[in-house]
Amino acid sequence: MLTISQSLVDKIIAHARADHPDEACGVIAGPVGSDRPERFIPMENAERSPTFYRFDSMEQFRVWREMDERNEEPVVIYHSHTATEAYPSRTDIALASEPNAHYVLVSTRDEKNVEFRSFRIVDGVVTEEEVTIIK
Repeated sequence: MLTISQSLVDKIIAHARADHPDEACGVIAGPVGSDRPERFIPMENAERSPTFYRFDSMEQFRVWREMDERNEEPVVIYHSHTATEAYPSRTDIALASEPNAHYVLVSTRDEKNVEFRSFRIVDGVVTEEEVTIIK
Protein backbone atom coordinates (compact mmCIF):
# COMPACT_ATOMS: atom_id res chain seq x y z
CA MET A 1 0.00 0.00 0.00
CA LEU A 2 1.16 3.51 -0.84
CA THR A 3 0.50 6.16 1.78
CA ILE A 4 1.05 9.64 0.35
CA SER A 5 0.11 13.19 1.28
CA GLN A 6 -2.51 15.13 -0.64
CA SER A 7 0.07 17.84 -1.36
CA LEU A 8 2.37 15.33 -3.11
CA VAL A 9 -0.55 13.90 -5.09
CA ASP A 10 -1.45 17.46 -6.13
CA LYS A 11 2.14 18.12 -7.26
CA ILE A 12 2.25 14.95 -9.36
CA ILE A 13 -1.07 15.79 -11.02
CA ALA A 14 -0.04 19.41 -11.62
CA HIS A 15 3.23 18.28 -13.22
CA ALA A 16 1.37 15.77 -15.42
CA ARG A 17 -1.13 18.41 -16.55
CA ALA A 18 1.59 21.02 -17.15
CA ASP A 19 3.62 18.70 -19.40
CA HIS A 20 0.60 17.41 -21.34
CA PRO A 21 0.52 16.47 -24.23
CA ASP A 22 3.95 14.97 -23.38
CA GLU A 23 4.38 12.46 -20.58
CA ALA A 24 5.67 13.90 -17.30
CA CYS A 25 7.99 12.01 -14.98
CA GLY A 26 9.75 12.31 -11.67
CA VAL A 27 10.58 10.86 -8.30
CA ILE A 28 9.51 11.32 -4.71
CA ALA A 29 12.37 10.56 -2.37
CA GLY A 30 12.13 9.42 1.22
CA PRO A 31 14.39 8.18 3.99
CA VAL A 32 16.03 4.84 3.23
CA GLY A 33 13.91 1.97 4.50
CA SER A 34 10.99 4.15 5.56
CA ASP A 35 8.60 3.80 2.58
CA ARG A 36 7.60 7.44 3.28
CA PRO A 37 7.44 9.66 0.19
CA GLU A 38 8.59 13.14 1.24
CA ARG A 39 10.66 15.11 -1.28
CA PHE A 40 9.08 15.85 -4.67
CA ILE A 41 11.59 15.85 -7.54
CA PRO A 42 10.04 16.61 -10.94
CA MET A 43 12.31 15.51 -13.76
CA GLU A 44 12.48 16.24 -17.44
CA ASN A 45 11.21 13.72 -19.93
CA ALA A 46 14.27 13.44 -22.17
CA GLU A 47 12.07 11.95 -24.91
CA ARG A 48 9.60 14.87 -24.93
CA SER A 49 7.04 12.36 -26.12
CA PRO A 50 3.30 11.82 -25.61
CA THR A 51 3.83 8.04 -25.58
CA PHE A 52 7.14 7.41 -23.80
CA TYR A 53 9.24 8.82 -20.98
CA ARG A 54 12.90 8.53 -20.13
CA PHE A 55 14.84 10.31 -17.42
CA ASP A 56 17.73 12.35 -18.77
CA SER A 57 20.77 10.24 -17.83
CA MET A 58 22.77 13.15 -16.39
CA GLU A 59 19.79 14.43 -14.41
CA GLN A 60 19.08 10.93 -13.12
CA PHE A 61 22.72 10.49 -12.08
CA ARG A 62 22.60 13.82 -10.22
CA VAL A 63 19.27 13.05 -8.50
CA TRP A 64 20.29 9.53 -7.44
CA ARG A 65 23.65 10.83 -6.13
CA GLU A 66 21.82 13.55 -4.17
CA MET A 67 19.46 10.94 -2.71
CA ASP A 68 22.47 8.85 -1.64
CA GLU A 69 24.07 11.88 0.01
CA ARG A 70 20.81 12.61 1.89
CA ASN A 71 20.32 8.94 2.89
CA GLU A 72 17.20 8.78 0.72
CA GLU A 73 15.84 6.39 -1.86
CA PRO A 74 13.23 6.65 -4.63
CA VAL A 75 10.02 5.79 -2.79
CA VAL A 76 7.79 6.79 -5.71
CA ILE A 77 8.65 6.88 -9.40
CA TYR A 78 5.86 8.55 -11.31
CA HIS A 79 4.90 9.35 -14.85
CA SER A 80 1.82 10.19 -16.84
CA HIS A 81 -0.02 8.58 -19.71
CA THR A 82 -1.57 11.14 -22.02
CA ALA A 83 -4.07 9.11 -24.01
CA THR A 84 -4.43 5.80 -22.18
CA GLU A 85 -5.37 4.53 -18.75
CA ALA A 86 -3.02 4.80 -15.78
CA TYR A 87 -1.61 1.29 -16.11
CA PRO A 88 2.01 0.29 -16.85
CA SER A 89 2.76 -0.37 -20.50
CA ARG A 90 5.03 -3.21 -21.61
CA THR A 91 7.84 -0.65 -21.90
CA ASP A 92 7.15 0.69 -18.39
CA ILE A 93 7.34 -2.86 -17.04
CA ALA A 94 10.54 -3.67 -18.92
CA LEU A 95 12.26 -0.50 -17.67
CA ALA A 96 11.15 -0.77 -14.02
CA SER A 97 14.47 -1.09 -12.18
CA GLU A 98 13.65 -0.11 -8.58
CA PRO A 99 11.98 -3.14 -6.95
CA ASN A 100 11.20 -1.25 -3.71
CA ALA A 101 9.59 1.73 -5.43
CA HIS A 102 5.91 2.48 -5.86
CA TYR A 103 5.28 3.16 -9.56
CA VAL A 104 2.59 5.83 -9.76
CA LEU A 105 0.79 6.53 -13.00
CA VAL A 106 -1.53 9.43 -13.74
CA SER A 107 -3.65 9.60 -16.85
CA THR A 108 -4.21 13.05 -18.35
CA ARG A 109 -6.50 11.77 -21.12
CA ASP A 110 -9.55 13.34 -19.44
CA GLU A 111 -9.28 16.93 -18.19
CA LYS A 112 -12.16 16.52 -15.74
CA ASN A 113 -11.30 13.18 -14.10
CA VAL A 114 -8.09 12.24 -12.36
CA GLU A 115 -6.86 8.69 -12.72
CA PHE A 116 -4.13 8.16 -10.08
CA ARG A 117 -2.92 4.58 -9.50
CA SER A 118 0.06 2.89 -7.89
CA PHE A 119 1.80 -0.37 -8.72
CA ARG A 120 4.67 -2.53 -7.59
CA ILE A 121 6.70 -3.88 -10.48
CA VAL A 122 9.16 -6.63 -9.57
CA ASP A 123 10.78 -8.97 -12.08
CA GLY A 124 8.21 -8.05 -14.72
CA VAL A 125 5.23 -8.75 -12.46
CA VAL A 126 2.77 -5.87 -11.99
CA THR A 127 0.71 -5.68 -8.82
CA GLU A 128 -1.69 -2.81 -8.29
CA GLU A 129 -1.77 -1.51 -4.76
CA GLU A 130 -4.13 0.55 -2.66
CA VAL A 131 -3.37 4.26 -2.34
CA THR A 132 -4.12 6.04 0.93
CA ILE A 133 -4.04 9.83 0.66
CA ILE A 134 -3.50 11.73 3.90
CA LYS A 135 -3.88 15.43 4.63
